[in-house]
Amino acid sequence: MSDKEVDEHSGIETTGHSWDGIKELNNPLPRWWLIVFWVCVAWSIGYWVLMPSWPGISGYLKGTRNHSERANVEMAVADLDAQRADATRRLLTAPNMEAIENDPDLQAFALAAGESLFGDNCATCHGAGGQGFKGYPNLNDDDWLWGGKLEDIRQTIRYGIRSGHEDAHISLMQAYGSGGLLPRDTVDDLVHYVRSLSGQEHDAEAAARAAPAFEVQCVQCHGADGKGDQSQGAPNLTDPIWLYGGDAATIRETLWNGRGGVMPTWEGRLSEEEILALAVYVHSLGGGE
Repeated sequence: MSDKEVDEHSGIETTGHSWDGIKELNNPLPRWWLIVFWVCVAWSIGYWVLMPSWPGISGYLKGTRNHSERANVEMAVADLDAQRADATRRLLTAPNMEAIENDPDLQAFALAAGESLFGDNCATCHGAGGQGFKGYPNLNDDDWLWGGKLEDIRQTIRYGIRSGHEDAHISLMQAYGSGGLLPRDTVDDLVHYVRSLSGQEHDAEAAARAAPAFEVQCVQCHGADGKGDQSQGAPNLTDPIWLYGGDAATIRETLWNGRGGVMPTWEGRLSEEEILALAVYVHSLGGGE
């Protein structure tokens, strides 16, 4: 047997293979690497035996431990539900908002749950902080179309507004122009009358001309003083808070085409305790009555 060739530069034996003048060194892997590799092999074999691993035609190899992450998650959820059961019971039986606020643990539970539910279900329309957008109410102020008490908010969330639910809030801002109820000139004058109620710049003569039309068409919902009526969802026209905008062009659009935004019903999608927790959170945003 001939002696093995040793590379003169590295001092390592060659394998005898060469390509284009380049010789392959017989340089074994480090011992630590080999140890780690074989430990991993042994670990994988043990894992195949103990844990779920290979899929089959009608199932999978469950392993001798019969381990299931799905079962573990179900157990964890059941444990969490059991821990929350007492707080949920106390929340549902709380007589009013004051009772919830006087129980720090209960209030913290309701606010945490409500904040999560708000982010999942309400933030798309009302904004992450409840600040609202044009046509979507700001939940941080103290102006409520249907009432800002806890039970009012709870009812609105449960049944919605013009949602199609038989118990939903129903109101309608008439399309006085496009519906042919009032002539164009009267609608234009009403814009000035409405702006006068909130102290905005307006034409006093036009507002005076519109006063009889306001009395006939608008007083029933908004009141003679224009301060609205929560029982009908009629907005207060005397403050600076506007759902769609208080500029002349937007008010004219509202009078001409009417308004009829929809708040969906959450009954059926959310449980009673979730609706209540959400109502507590909305109430806490700063504008609850």
